[in-house]
Amino acid sequence: MTTSASVPTGPEGAISTDGTVTDRLVEANGQYAAAFTDPGMDAHPVLRVAIVACMDARLDLHAALGLELGDCHTIRNAGGAVTDDVIRSLTISQRALGTRSVILIHHTGCGLESLTEDFRQELEAEVGQRPAWAVEAFRDVDQDVRQSMQRVRTNPFLLHTDDVRGFVFDVKSGLLREIDPS
Repeated sequence: MTTSASVPTGPEGAISTDGTVTDRLVEANGQYAAAFTDPGMDAHPVLRVAIVACMDARLDLHAALGLELGDCHTIRNAGGAVTDDVIRSLTISQRALGTRSVILIHHTGCGLESLTEDFRQELEAEVGQRPAWAVEAFRDVDQDVRQSMQRVRTNPFLLHTDDVRGFVFDVKSGLLREIDPS
């Protein structure tokens, strides 16, 4: 499998590997922008769906779900946890930008399965300040998806909670497995 980390150097048009990763990404953006054409769309997602997923680099949500630019809002964080900031984003997505459906995607082999809330205490011991946020660690991915669905379905700020579905993405097969909310 080729990743962006293995972009070759060489003829014109190839991204250089000199400098920092950020330098390389900015260079890639220059190449992207040179061929960019304004797609003429606004911020309202065409499919009226918001997807909350883990930030894991192995999840290519657009490819996995057959999505195109402009189809959805994508909200990502560690574990795909439904935190206050995710609720904030979903509320704006629904109330200001017209989404009606919410899809939650967690995955196999998530890094949060190997952490505990002790991580916060370790940070406090190291830096002298305890983080205000929860780690949202878990041991059972299916149960964590159920908890996330419940958080969305019961939040008073969200207008549309009748089409909230949760899935586990298998990082080995690429398949989604739907989680029964009960």
